[in-house]
Order: sequence, then structure tokens, then C-alpha cells
Amino acid sequence: MSIYLYIILAYLLILAGLNFYRARRVKTQEDFMLAGRKLKTSVMVFTLICTWIGSGTFIAGAELASLAGFSALWMPAGAWLGIIIIYFLAAKIRTFGQYTIGDILEVRYGPSARVFGAIAIIIAFTAIVSYQFVAGGFILNVVTDGAISDSTGIIIAAIFVILFTAVGGMVAVAYTDLPNGIIIVLACLLATPFVYLAAGGLPQAHQVLDPGHFAVFNPGHEAFPVAYPVLKFVGYFLATMFLLMGVQGMYQKFYSARTPKDAKKAVMLWTIGTIFIETVVVVIAVFSYSYFKDDINLTIPKEGGKVVLMAAKFLVPAPVGVLLLGAACAVVISTGMNYLLSPTTTIMHDLYQRFKKKEPAQRTLVAGQKVLVTIIGVIAFFLALGLKSVLGMAIFAYTIYGVAITPALIAALVWKRATKAGGLTSIISGTTICIVLRIIVEILPPDKAPGGDPWGIPIIFPALILSIGSLIVVSLLTKKPKAEQLEKFFPEKK
Repeated sequence: MSIYLYIILAYLLILAGLNFYRARRVKTQEDFMLAGRKLKTSVMVFTLICTWIGSGTFIAGAELASLAGFSALWMPAGAWLGIIIIYFLAAKIRTFGQYTIGDILEVRYGPSARVFGAIAIIIAFTAIVSYQFVAGGFILNVVTDGAISDSTGIIIAAIFVILFTAVGGMVAVAYTDLPNGIIIVLACLLATPFVYLAAGGLPQAHQVLDPGHFAVFNPGHEAFPVAYPVLKFVGYFLATMFLLMGVQGMYQKFYSARTPKDAKKAVMLWTIGTIFIETVVVVIAVFSYSYFKDDINLTIPKEGGKVVLMAAKFLVPAPVGVLLLGAACAVVISTGMNYLLSPTTTIMHDLYQRFKKKEPAQRTLVAGQKVLVTIIGVIAFFLALGLKSVLGMAIFAYTIYGVAITPALIAALVWKRATKAGGLTSIISGTTICIVLRIIVEILPPDKAPGGDPWGIPIIFPALILSIGSLIVVSLLTKKPKAEQLEKFFPEKK
């Protein structure tokens, strides 16, 4: 059996030990959900990096880079702009200091907004967890030279992620992210020059790859059908931007910070780290694909997601390869934990506590959320088994969350004129149109839905137009909020 596998398993066992050790500190719901609101800037930076840099980067991003080349940078670039916007809101988010996005939505738009927002969050995040499991299967398949199949690897990854999350909650997530984040940054830094040289550099890449791989907007090809290249890649940009600006996992991290100042400082450092890592992963993926081009069947879309893992196994020295595979393993575990914890927090806090029992015992809350972690994890596992494209699932999850939650959420924080009716309409319409268009994609013949886009138009465009348009129009047509309703968000300066 491969030495890579033994090293990765040893790493996972070390993380398991850290999780069980940290889990002893989980006594209350606040410990489980928010790590007791005691995270320092240094821990915050790496946990933010690990929350965002997941299989969406290492696997979905690699899949897109294999299909489209450097045009793949449009997808992470949306997140970079989103982070810059979040920088100016981080301190305000931490000051508000609740548990979930639902807390903000209800205070501003009423109980129904909490419920419909919870539905969108649960759908999106369960989908995101599912492809973390797929990524884990890829890793184990590559490091064992196929001895462990993708499906068996999915089972193993699911067990680890569900167990880690159920044991320690946010305490385990945040402090597991610290070593994971360090490994991710170090691995990306060291691996890039080795992959570039092993693949023959830019001249060789130009020789073996389609010219579209070096275009600003790849025009598409047989394995990557694109009707409107500019809309396709701007759609990727918008999907990641709107996801990041509203993603609940990030807000939970802000709530977990010791102070608003810690939250804001962490976002600044997180921006630098994220731009570096996501750019490097695309570079590694493009040059790795140029080397393995004849070994990867892009007609099976998710196969392109393996190129970074293959680079770690075959194109870099063993110590660097172990680090890069360890980084990929780290993001699967970390991101899976983050996105598994988040929807279960939503169910427990936004639905159960809010509408069923207001003051249950702390032990009951923690135990209940651990059960929910297991249930949502199992649902995500079955989704993972049928997944055809990590990229396709990622973009759908990003889109439904970004259009259903983010417009209403950002408006709650920055626009005084947003009303209950406007916010609620935005959430419901955004969720509904994404689901309807996704069903239409499955019904339409392939030539009418190239690349999963109905009639060639990425879902993000009609969904955003409806979500933001309904928010603005309905808000302006309804009575503006009273001063006391806005007090928590826009306190008067003395």
C-alpha cells in the first residue's frame, strides 16, 4: 500500500486526537456553535481560509481549469471581490453577534424569512458537503493507485467528516483549521514550481492545449459546451461572489471572534491568503492537465477534478507531494466539517429552538445537534454517490444560496429602506427560481441546455434579476421600516 496513504491516515488520526481533546471543552451550545466566542486573530485567519478553500477550489476549480484553462480564474475572482466587500462589514457582523444568518433575517424581515432562509441554507450546504465526500474519494483513489475505488473512498471520507463534526462542533472545526491552513499555504507555495517544470512550462502547455485554455473567456469545446462565453464565466464570478458575501459559515466565524477588531483584521489577512491559494491551484491544475491530458477523459466531467491530486502524486518530490495531498485532505475534512455544522446549526437554532422549545437544556441542544450532523451527513453521502460533476454541483449550491440569502442579507445590513415584504419576497423567489430552472435543465434536450445552462443562459442571471429586483421593487412599494426595527443595524451615533 502507498506510503502516501499511511501518511494521510496518520494525519487524520492526529486530527481525530485533537478533536477529541478539544471536545472536552464543549459544555454549552455556544461552545459547540461558536467556540465560546473566543477565537483570536491567528486562529480566525486560518479557519476562514479553510472554510472557503475547500473542494470547490481543489476539485471543482481543478475540474474547471482542466476544461477551460486560465479562464477558470473567473470563478475564484468573484470570491476575492466578495471578501473585500465583507471586510467593511466584518466588525458590524461581529457586533450583532448572534448564532446564524437566520437571526439577522428574522430581526429585519420577520419569522417567515428565518424559515425560508433556513430551507435555502439546508439545500445549498447539504449539496456542498456531498462533493466534499466525493473529493475525499478522489484523494484515496489517487494515493492508492486505484486500490481504493472512488465509492469506497467516499464512504471513508464521509465517516471521518461526520465523526469529527459530531464530536467537537465549532471548537473542533476552528482549531483543526489552524494546522490545516498552514499546510494548505505551504503546500501550494512549494508545489507550483515543481509542477510547472515537470509539465514543460508554458511553451509545452501552448503546444498541447487548445488555444481556448489561454483565452480570457474560453469559447468552449466538445467536453465543455458554452453558448455565450462571457455570460458563462461572469456567471461563475457572480455565483462565488454572492455565495461568499452571504455564506453562513463565515458569519459564524465572525460571531466566534473575541472582538470586532479581531474579526476585521482576520478578514484582511484572509483576503491575501485566499487570492494566493486560489490562483496557485488554477496554475497547478492547468499545467498538470497539460501533462496528463491523454490520461484524463473530460467527457466524464468530474475526472478533471483529479489533476491537482495527480500532480501531487507524480509531478513533485515525495515530501512536497505529501504536503499537497495533505492540503487536499485538509480542505475536504475542514470544509466538510464547516458546511455540515452550518445547516445543523440552522435546524437546531433557527427552527427547533425558535419555534418549538425556547429554553431546552444545554445538554439536549448539543446532543440534538450531533444527531442532526449524522442525519444531514448521511443525506449528503447519498447525494455524493450519484454525483456526475463536482463543478456542476458546486455552482448550483453557490447559486441557490447566493440568490436566496445574500441580497436580503446584505440589504438588511446596509439598506434602511429594505422592508419585511421585500426581504421575504427576495428569499422565496430566489430559492424557487433556482429549483425550477434546475428541473428545466434536466428536462431540456442537451443542445438546449449546454453546460447545464437553460437555453445557454447561466441560472445565476435570471435568478439574481428576480431576487434583487423583487427586493427593491417590493420594498419601495411597501411601508418603510420603523426606527425601532432598524436600531440594531443602524444605531444612532452619540
